[in-house]
Amino acid sequence: MNILLLEPYLAGSHAAWAQQYAAYSSHQVRVLGLPGRHWKWRMHGGAVTLARQWLSEETSADMLLATDMLDLACFQGLVRQRCGSVPSVLYFHENQLTYPWSPRDGDPGKQRDAHYAFMNFTSALAADAVFFNSRYHHEAFFEALPRFLKRFPDCRPLDDVDRIREKSQVLPLGLDLRRFDEHREQPAQPADVPLILWNHRWEYDKNPEEFFAALFVLADEGWPFEVVVLGESFAETPPIFQQARQRLGSRIVHFGYARDFAEYARWLWRADILPVTSIHDFFGISVVEAMYCQTWPLLPRRLAYPEHLPAEYHSRHLYDGIEELLQRMRVLLAESTVPVDNRGPREWVQDYDWHGQAKRYDRVLQSLATHSARGTAMAGRGAVGAQNLL
Repeated sequence: MNILLLEPYLAGSHAAWAQQYAAYSSHQVRVLGLPGRHWKWRMHGGAVTLARQWLSEETSADMLLATDMLDLACFQGLVRQRCGSVPSVLYFHENQLTYPWSPRDGDPGKQRDAHYAFMNFTSALAADAVFFNSRYHHEAFFEALPRFLKRFPDCRPLDDVDRIREKSQVLPLGLDLRRFDEHREQPAQPADVPLILWNHRWEYDKNPEEFFAALFVLADEGWPFEVVVLGESFAETPPIFQQARQRLGSRIVHFGYARDFAEYARWLWRADILPVTSIHDFFGISVVEAMYCQTWPLLPRRLAYPEHLPAEYHSRHLYDGIEELLQRMRVLLAESTVPVDNRGPREWVQDYDWHGQAKRYDRVLQSLATHSARGTAMAGRGAVGAQNLL
């Protein structure tokens, strides 16, 4: 089967997902994308540019696989003469209904943010099947969508919420986790003091203020630990990072983006404790990567995090509030070494690896194509419920 994968924002995790699925799939997956910059313009204009590019080629597709950054309804309208009956799938990495806006962005204050959320809605309406990268994401989207549509003055398409829900399901991200294996030290060398890990973007939605506030308390109490601060930083980095660098001083053994993947992977294998404080995560790639490398996770009981470990381990690894996080960390720091469970974090997340996930994606998409060929996938009615494809 020939799949045309459409990604207007081909960078970071979006690019990794698209390119890795293309590499691991048994189908022929062609990635058609644009550079990952100017995200608002990509959502507005990406469909036009990608449609023009594809129409200029002499290629065909048996299926369209688009991400949430594409105005799918617009794209389909522009290419309808070539692929009017080709089934389409929409994959939500994020959504603009519930994604927290940066305090520095002026659009919400001017009530211009609804454009992007409405594009997500019409894209989902136009697709034959809709997939979300986590159960939390799926639930958050359908909780927010009716409230969003009620904001409009009349002709509110509330009946379409159920139509989209009927053709929606959870299809977790695929990740290239096995590439971490070659960077593991054998045998692992125990650290003199526990190493605490930050490996997320340096942005407000990852809540670095609470993360470092916890470390400041522990440092003031005299607990022994070191910190490795990884992750991508941007022009406007939250000031807490420089404050932490000054206040934690020699406790910080690395500060900044790893020079290459090998260095990043080695730090994850060396790290002992992963305290996560994020206020937003539709999936949590950096968390899953650290868990695969056997870092001990301390995760907030919210967002997608509870999905990454079995329910019987929730009481051990999930927390409610900063005080409970601090108490969990004190217990770990009081031990001579952080507990190691070879059947723990790595085993819980290893199924996200593409070696298994690509087969699942292939099976789901092939099933959709088969139903469509039989005439049961009716655009606008969602007759092929995505629940029936998994």
